[in-house]
Amino acid sequence: MNQLQLTASISEVHPLRYTPAGLPALDVVLAHESLVTDTGTPRQVKLSLRAIAFGSQAETLVKASMEVEWNFLGYLGMSRNGKGIVFHIQDIHRT
Repeated sequence: MNQLQLTASISEVHPLRYTPAGLPALDVVLAHESLVTDTGTPRQVKLSLRAIAFGSQAETLVKASMEVEWNFLGYLGMSRNGKGIVFHIQDIHRT
């Protein structure tokens, strides 16, 4: 199963664009920081992840404050140029 749930804030927002079908699309970069336990040892985790949102999620995120944390749900896919991973956001909720 390819499903990702992530709590993160928005660290970068690209201009809102539209697909050829007229659907709003927004490319963002998400930032996450947390403390997890790995094999009994606490570990600080920091990451930055490219993501894309379509439709109402894109319209919501383009107006979002960069200081706010969100819960994102979606799946991972390859970028359009085949270099790297992109998180495809399917659902969002404020934390």
